[in-house]
Amino acid sequence: MEENRLTRAREMIRKADREMADLFLKRMEAVREIAAYKRERGLPILDAGQEQTVIRRSQEWISAPEMQDLYVSFLRGVMDVSKTYQRRLMEGVRVAYSGVEGAFAHIAVRRIFPEAAPVSCLDFQSAYEAVERGECDLCVLPVENSYAGEVGQVTDLLFTGSLHVTGMYSIPVVQNLVGLPGSTPEQIRKVISHPQALSQCAAYLRRKGFETEQASNTARAAQSVAQRGDPTLAAIAARETAGLYGLSILAEHINESNLNETRFAVFSRAENRELPAKAAGFLLMFTVHHTAGSLAGAVNVIGRHGFNMRVLRSRPMKDLPWNYYFFAEIEGDDRSEEGRGMLRELERHCAYLRVAGRFGPEVHLKETN
Repeated sequence: MEENRLTRAREMIRKADREMADLFLKRMEAVREIAAYKRERGLPILDAGQEQTVIRRSQEWISAPEMQDLYVSFLRGVMDVSKTYQRRLMEGVRVAYSGVEGAFAHIAVRRIFPEAAPVSCLDFQSAYEAVERGECDLCVLPVENSYAGEVGQVTDLLFTGSLHVTGMYSIPVVQNLVGLPGSTPEQIRKVISHPQALSQCAAYLRRKGFETEQASNTARAAQSVAQRGDPTLAAIAARETAGLYGLSILAEHINESNLNETRFAVFSRAENRELPAKAAGFLLMFTVHHTAGSLAGAVNVIGRHGFNMRVLRSRPMKDLPWNYYFFAEIEGDDRSEEGRGMLRELERHCAYLRVAGRFGPEVHLKETN
């Protein structure tokens, strides 16, 4: 009798496992579709908000209270498997950036899309056009620095190009003194880096009495130190850059300010229509009619519909001297009822109007070890 009970229980488990296997395949097919959507739009694999929503909803399906925490553990395991599958599917993603390996843009790509293949391009336009032509899936370009301000060339590409911004990421600028393995800070006589990096670390360099030499970027500086093999020579660069060129960190975080950050945008050919409930913002590119009060009218429309402009900038139009377009980063969701009403009303004030991107909450990426 006891053996029959055991046999029946094992048979129930076998049937349940068989059903779960079919459901697993069905779930993975949906995961494949999600991965394809994220790949097209440059969205991150992890969506913590969506995971919490799924867990809260699924807990309600378990009527036995003592089983709910066990089901949550089971579900988290399933989600981990789903994310692993998504990473496998997205390994072939090609992400364009401007600069050489080890440049700050390359570091941004590696932090945002660790599973993707970074593709080095000569400049911002080359990276942008590589995506437009379909040679790359996405590009990651800097749009703003907390010290230096906007990156005007990228803003111009937003206005003239066809791509959409699907995500915003901010990365702290952490500068380190890097040199040959075995070198010490006391040995260093000269420091090479990009002029901006040298400026950010000027107080440290003065205290140490180092000579300086300019390079086109921090990655080139690190590469030069590695190639020249001089133990009295150092570069200013990020931790990841030092690792790429086999250099050691001689002094950490030598830049004066801890508040220096660069914002990077992910550009995709596909528009991001499906956002989490907490849509953080959207980008508007527009021109206004050449009549008195047109710009003020457009700005008033945005405010009247309850939207806050985080940024409003003007840029000269390259093909029309003394004519300007406007770039606005606006908090909220243009797909809401108020957003749709705002856009309809703006059309009366604007000669040209385009939603150039929408994105969820900005992600703050820390330096990796």
